[in-house]
Amino acid sequence: MKLTLHEINCLHCSSVASFTVVTLICVLVCPLQGKPSYEMDEQNPDWVPTLLMSPPSNMSTSDRRSRRKRRRSGAAKDQTAAKVQTATDMSDRQVEEQAPETPSETPGEPNNKHTAVQTIKAGEELSEAAGREDEHEPAAKRQPTKCQLCEERMAEVNRLLQENRELRSELNKKQLAENFFKDDTKKVTYYTGLPCFAVLLSLFNTVMPFLPASKKLSQFQMVVLTLMRLRLDLPVQHLCHLFNVSHKTLSDAFADTVDVLYTRLKPAVNWPERHCLQADMPPQFLKTFGKRVAIIVDCFEIGTEKPSNLKALAQSFSQHKGGHTMKYLVGITPHGSISFISNGWGGRASDKHVAENCGILSNLLPGDIVLAGRGFDVKDSVGMMCAEVKMPSFTKGRGQLDAKDVEDTQAVAHLRIHVERVIGCMRNKYKMLHRTVPITLLLTCEGEETTLLDKIVYVCCSLVNMIVKSNAKETSTC
Repeated sequence: MKLTLHEINCLHCSSVASFTVVTLICVLVCPLQGKPSYEMDEQNPDWVPTLLMSPPSNMSTSDRRSRRKRRRSGAAKDQTAAKVQTATDMSDRQVEEQAPETPSETPGEPNNKHTAVQTIKAGEELSEAAGREDEHEPAAKRQPTKCQLCEERMAEVNRLLQENRELRSELNKKQLAENFFKDDTKKVTYYTGLPCFAVLLSLFNTVMPFLPASKKLSQFQMVVLTLMRLRLDLPVQHLCHLFNVSHKTLSDAFADTVDVLYTRLKPAVNWPERHCLQADMPPQFLKTFGKRVAIIVDCFEIGTEKPSNLKALAQSFSQHKGGHTMKYLVGITPHGSISFISNGWGGRASDKHVAENCGILSNLLPGDIVLAGRGFDVKDSVGMMCAEVKMPSFTKGRGQLDAKDVEDTQAVAHLRIHVERVIGCMRNKYKMLHRTVPITLLLTCEGEETTLLDKIVYVCCSLVNMIVKSNAKETSTC
């Protein structure tokens, strides 16, 4: 509230007012009044200030915001004024430097006015330029910073993606998957027994559509772990650690894969037609027996754990091996491929009993010759098929054999060694057939008469035939 000079004089002259003009002005400015207390009276309430000790707490937020805005605008104006002043000073210096070169029309006031006008215009232009620079300078500074930050982040993302790809590639190589065996024949031969990755891939493509899906293992890994167990006879627990699966998962995968391999690889073990055998008979057979040799047979035994059932205990004990075994009859062609494999028989069964009851005789044709060992005394059974059995001669109480018998025995023994070589190669390549197998493999599969061990032996024979055919193709190509 403001008072005019006249009002003040009137109040001064008025007798109604009992206080001075200064007091009246103070009252108008601040209605709160008081008086100082005695300085030694410390108990007096007025000894210390007690009014308006702090700013009001109910100050509105809008007031504070408006004051803050005014302060910022004032600071901005001061900064702009300073820049304009700087620009003006710079223009003055430029004008002073150019003054001696510029002729003046009159030595007096007109030249000064012209210079002042130029100075003002230059100052305005510089102030406008400075304002524009102030407007654009923060954005220009922020833009490079932002772009640089984006580039750094993109570089970091690309580096992490590349590192992720490298780690994935390295992990795939450690997971015994396709990349682990690709372009490495030594690994394929060591872990699977197959000659190269192309044969392994061909085998996988043959059985892949029939393999069951597994959450933990890929179909390729199922085939690989099965071949690794057959080839290296690795303990199941060790394979569980290699493939990072449980014991049950690996056992189920092994059984399922063997079942699929047994079904899909059956054509690999087949009895060839007679004209096929005679068309490519090896010379040593031609020289001794002509083209009549159809098959060479022999038996081998696989050790098993001791069964708990007394009947199975008696049937599986082998006098020849001195332990519990399963016996299999194998027949090979003169070319060296396996053409027949029987189901398993208890080790107590004789070679003659296995040969007469395994079904091999039904494949013989009239005039065929079967090369066999001394235990296969099946001349009567083979004679019923109008075929002939050639085996080493017996002394039968004689002191020595006749010259003809010795010659025939040597010829048969020399040719029979091929079947022993094939059986030895198969058991050496797939070491699971060389060691004692658990009794659980002798249990028949659900809904079948074939045991899991029978399927394993059949699969091994099929794989050996695949290897033989693959080697024959490579030899013919070379």
